Amino acid sequence: MPERIGKHTVNLQNKPYIVGYAAAVGKKESAGPLAEFFDKAYTDEFCGEKTFEKAETHLQKAAIETALKKAKLLKSDVQCAFAGDLLNQCIGSSFGMRDLKFPFAGLYGACSTMALSLAMSGIFVDSGAAENAVAAASSHFCSAERQYRMPLEYGGQRTPASQWTVTGAGCAIVSNKAKDTNSPRIEKAIIGAVRDLGITDPNNMGAAMAPAAAQTIAEFLIDTNTKPEDYDMILTGDLGSTGSNLLQKLIKTEQGFDISNVHKDCGIMIFDQKTQDVHSGGSGCGCSASVVCSYIFDKLKNKSLNKVLFVGTGALLSPTSSLQKESTPGIAHGVLLTSND
Repeated sequence: MPERIGKHTVNLQNKPYIVGYAAAVGKKESAGPLAEFFDKAYTDEFCGEKTFEKAETHLQKAAIETALKKAKLLKSDVQCAFAGDLLNQCIGSSFGMRDLKFPFAGLYGACSTMALSLAMSGIFVDSGAAENAVAAASSHFCSAERQYRMPLEYGGQRTPASQWTVTGAGCAIVSNKAKDTNSPRIEKAIIGAVRDLGITDPNNMGAAMAPAAAQTIAEFLIDTNTKPEDYDMILTGDLGSTGSNLLQKLIKTEQGFDISNVHKDCGIMIFDQKTQDVHSGGSGCGCSASVVCSYIFDKLKNKSLNKVLFVGTGALLSPTSSLQKESTPGIAHGVLLTSND
């Protein structure tokens, strides 16, 4: 059963297994440094569909179905799916779920959604509420640009701190038992609090999310009485280079933790910033979902990584809040992912 430790962290006593995982991405992502780890790559931004929104649903369904196949499970074996995306009312996920027919709990944590879905799936499975649960998230560059910024035809200039929304989806199947003794596990989870330091530039999401990331990481380390060097990696979900630099400064100044030697960021890892013109890096729900459900789980499975604190970060803005001159609150949720020793 889940058990709270400290003020904010939940220990998952049975350490649920990741029995299957998959990532499906677009053309730009499949040309990046992690190309060999993705399960599916599409050269057509529409993924054979009629709209960008339908393409995003296609990506998420492809990731879920591939993960289920790798887990050797049927759709009927899943008791609940936790998934989300960036689109209004999470239509990228919900429209896919009407075909998959899982019991569905839609989530919105902006770009932190993959970490949130893993946390909720892990807690559900550990408590006995489900034997198998789906954790998934997706985003699409074109659908996000149309919703949050300008039509693609406008061709607006991006600022140096701006990030490139990943076209991709990731899925993990969380289970109470595993046939593969090398299956990664979810050991702990932490649900973060909203933090807002008054960032009003909607193109600088890294700065808006960094304070929440610093707070969640520090709270987890304090609750678990651990140090940054106890982890092979402290992985954030798409702060980009701007936000990552701010995170390292904030957590050292505010809490005294130096994470510089173990910190990595999905938004930096998924693209080559020198050659792919993504400015500060990648973003979107599909960014950390694609990286974690491919590269990270692969490394945990083969034990080249053994202990990864994954903290997904989200900027909780909307087109309406930006037009109303609101600041951008940040959120960060975390899960401790471990190899099966």
